[in-house]
Amino acid sequence: MDKIYYFLKMIPPRVSFFQDETEEERKVMQNHVIYWAPFIKEGVVVVFGPIADAHRPYGSAVVRVDQREDLEAMIANDPANGIYIYEISEMMAVTKY
Repeated sequence: MDKIYYFLKMIPPRVSFFQDETEEERKVMQNHVIYWAPFIKEGVVVVFGPIADAHRPYGSAVVRVDQREDLEAMIANDPANGIYIYEISEMMAVTKY
């Protein structure tokens, strides 16, 4: 079965979030990075990191899974779930080098 690729946009609670995280938010975000690390190592997450959008910075990932429910389960268990709003978009095409 071919994997399905998704672009995951993680929208923070405010535009200034990356500059003014509270101590509690910082701890959650550290756990967020730790949580996703095994998925990155396994190749489930192909790209992961913040985007410096001039209008509203956000987190991003490209994830490859067997089905959307796999990604939804990953998001449900993410420590940052509740801080971020997640937008999931299926990629229409993927070019690999």
